Amino acid sequence: MEIYFIRHTSVDVPAGYAYGQTDVPLRSTFQAEAEIVKNSLQNISFDKVWCSPLSRCVKLADYCGYPDAERDERVKELNFGEWEMKSWEDISTDPRSQSWFNDWLNVRIPSGESFKDQYIRVSAFIEELKESGLERVCVFAHGGVLTCARVYAGEYDITDAFKNIPSYGEIIKLTF
Repeated sequence: MEIYFIRHTSVDVPAGYAYGQTDVPLRSTFQAEAEIVKNSLQNISFDKVWCSPLSRCVKLADYCGYPDAERDERVKELNFGEWEMKSWEDISTDPRSQSWFNDWLNVRIPSGESFKDQYIRVSAFIEELKESGLERVCVFAHGGVLTCARVYAGEYDITDAFKNIPSYGEIIKLTF
């Protein structure tokens, strides 16, 4: 099975902010960025296409010709809970942040999730895909989801996840 994971295009959020599951706008460069993704996919056919329900992924899937991509909550970005749309500087002043910074793998963000929580939901999604009998599928998702998928595929250890966040519009092909 081949799974093409595609990260959404760049977002119109100031650098240094945790936006996770917030439905944020895309940059004015969306069309140019999306055209590159679309051209990269033009000679590939998919048995089925999924996407995160967040608009930044839906919009890219639509632009690439997949308006009926199935929305799936499991491929949403990390839930930053109370830290959504806060700067990392502000997050650092939260007394609860130190335990998360020390063990982001296991410690849940207040009212959010840990990276391991995200990894478990993305892994369950991939397991379901592998059992589907489909040969080639596409998933429009987020940097954290692509990172989880690459960890699942054995490309690197989960402890190196944040060192390997893909670029906006990046396409990662995994074979199982």
